[in-house]
Parts: sequence; C-alpha cells; structure tokens
Amino acid sequence: TSLELCREQQTCEPCSNCVAGQESKLVAVIACTDQRLRPRHTKLYVASSVGLCLLVSVLVLFFLFPRSVVLSPVAVSSSSVYFTHDGVQINITNVLNITNNNFAAVQAYNLTVQALNFGTVLGTVSIKNVVSVRPLSMKTVRCDAVTTAEEGAHTCPSVNYCKKESLPVHILYVNLQISLTVFCLARYEQLSLETYEYIDCGANNTVPHSVQAAST
Repeated sequence: TSLELCREQQTCEPCSNCVAGQESKLVAVIACTDQRLRPRHTKLYVASSVGLCLLVSVLVLFFLFPRSVVLSPVAVSSSSVYFTHDGVQINITNVLNITNNNFAAVQAYNLTVQALNFGTVLGTVSIKNVVSVRPLSMKTVRCDAVTTAEEGAHTCPSVNYCKKESLPVHILYVNLQISLTVFCLARYEQLSLETYEYIDCGANNTVPHSVQAAST
C-alpha cells in the first residue's frame, strides 16, 4: 500500500489508512519547501563551521610561522688597555642587539666572540646562557672580549705597534666574529655576525662609538 501526501496541506500525515503490520516499511516523503526542515539554517551552520575552521587554521599558521631572529652590532661601549711585560691586553665591551620578530619567546645560548687582527686570533670569549627575548621585542646584550697580543716566537705585529711611543695615535683594527644559537618554536638556529672595530691600543683613549656589521 502506498502512502499519499495531501497536496492541500503541508503535513506528514497520510490521506489513507496504513495497513496494519506494515508501518515499518512505509517511507515519509517530505517536500523540500517544507519550512519545518529549515534548510537555510542547516546550510548556514555548515558554512559557519567551515569558515571557523579555516579562520583558526590561518591564525595558527600566522602566529606559529617561524620568523627571523636578527643579531646586530650597536656600539663599542668601552675598552681598557693594559701593558704587560710580555705584550698588550685589551678588554673590549661590545653592545649587541637581539631582535625577535616571532610571536613566541626566543632563548639565546652560546654567544661566542672571537677577536682577530690580520688573521691572528687575539682572544675568544664564550657565554653559555645569554638572555631570553620576549615576542616582538629587542634585547640589548653586553659582552666583554678580552684580546691579548703577546711577544715571543710568534710575535703579533700589533704588540710593537701599540708600544711604539713615537706614534701619536695607535689605532688597532679588530675583526670580531660573533656567533649565537637561538631556540624558538621547537627549532634551533645559528646566527653569525662579523664586525670591524677600531681601538686606541696605545692608551685608554677609545671613545664609545657605534659600529656596523661587515658587508658580505
């Protein structure tokens, strides 16, 4: 027995009586124009869910996408010159900036500064735990590089130059090679920087001055 819907009424009730015992085999045919189905609301819910998922995905990618961490030189804060029996010792205080462009904090480790003069290593300093940089911020770091030029079998040319009293000014150019390890968003990154600085190695006359990174 088929189930007929009344055309005059928007209802699920049949116009004929059901045969006893066959209720489970009957199928109700409901018109799409029946407002009780609320098809517009269903489409709106689906579209809203898809749009919300896309928005959350875009926001997660935007905030968690790795961005650059920049190590840049600022200035030579001070320098101290000590004349010893065997050579010259210069303590150079450098100011560096660590710029974090990420939306997450950055941990900086293992800052290494190596000072060279015409290929000769004058000194190396290492700092294990440096600093923590907050998101979208910059942190200033001071590091002391101890350079030593000693006399002996492998006399550094800068020793005689710094101790030569006949010269009115003793400008010593020092090449600083700086490396830093940063940790951000579950990944490590190695930063490197090379600068050239000038120091008056004849006396404590070095004036604090700004420096720039060496061009590559």
